[in-house]
Amino acid sequence: MWEWYDWRRSACAAAQPNPGHIALALFQKRTPGFTLATQNVDGLHERAGSRRVLRLHGDIWTLRCVDCGVERRDETVPLPELPPRCGCGGVMRPGVVWFGEALPDQAWQEAEQAVRECEALLVAGTSAVVYPAAGLIDVAREGGARVIEVNLEETPYSAGVTISLRGRAGEILPELLQVR
Repeated sequence: MWEWYDWRRSACAAAQPNPGHIALALFQKRTPGFTLATQNVDGLHERAGSRRVLRLHGDIWTLRCVDCGVERRDETVPLPELPPRCGCGGVMRPGVVWFGEALPDQAWQEAEQAVRECEALLVAGTSAVVYPAAGLIDVAREGGARVIEVNLEETPYSAGVTISLRGRAGEILPELLQVR
């Protein structure tokens, strides 16, 4: 497992934010109350300049001890020891949410609250089938918010959103948010 995560961390470190990430960061800067909740674990939103990011599926750059629970941020690529170890001697695991695990409580509560209070929810680059995150669309619609979907393909929510746009988020978001 750690060999794969070490490879994935290397791929994340080499990746660059796309124009969609940059558009969202700029939009966040100029829009009071803008909340960015993401299922991405790669840190590209922060590297694009977003400052307040709710990471619903965790952070690949966080390591958590399976024995004592201590967490630490580590952006070393590649990791010098696999599996990485904690000061207590325990094995560290990636700070990401695996299937069957609960989402980080604080990030989830903040995202749910933001969606309850929003006027518009922009959903970009997701299949909208991974729950509970996909359920935020229902929360927004129940609250009367407009829902704008940007995705390459149709999702289970496409027919019920306010606007559904087909294409790459890195191409559509700069246009939609009118940033270059």
